[in-house]
Amino acid sequence: MSTLTPHAIQTVPHEVHRLAIPVNASFDDFRARYEAAVPRLDAERFKALMAEGAGWDAVLRATAENAPHDFIVYWSFDDGLLRLAGDRWRCVEYLMGNHTIAERMYRHDPAILLYAPLRTAIYVDAGGTTRFTIDQPSTRFGSFGTPEIAEVGLELDRKVATLLELLGAPVPPGLTRPRHP
Repeated sequence: MSTLTPHAIQTVPHEVHRLAIPVNASFDDFRARYEAAVPRLDAERFKALMAEGAGWDAVLRATAENAPHDFIVYWSFDDGLLRLAGDRWRCVEYLMGNHTIAERMYRHDPAILLYAPLRTAIYVDAGGTTRFTIDQPSTRFGSFGTPEIAEVGLELDRKVATLLELLGAPVPPGLTRPRHP
């Protein structure tokens, strides 16, 4: 095994499982349910907490109130602009996560911010099926080679499974089956 110098380039190949889950609902219906279950970040509240130098306990409380089902939407992009090119697809992309959960990984390696928040999308596929898609968190975070980060990735798998159940969508078995990263 080679020792890395501070200027060495690291290449980390890793396998990611993309889950494309048929949701048995229309695009608009599932989107509305998702956005109701995963509210937008209360940016003003968190800006105020940062301005006042609030402690982490205040952030934890505010996050729990903002994320009743463990997740917050930090950003979204509707494909309406892309449809101006004549594409027929319907798709909306989200950055969904929870900064208090991400911090439990960030303290070990700030590069986890490549994958936190999680990217999700709701779209209609070529066959007309509405799908929810997400990269399985444990397959993203397991690539860091840090047991504490990998464990949070597995926890996020379970939280995504719980969200899917809440939304009435099928839960892929890999999200609930214990894995050893």
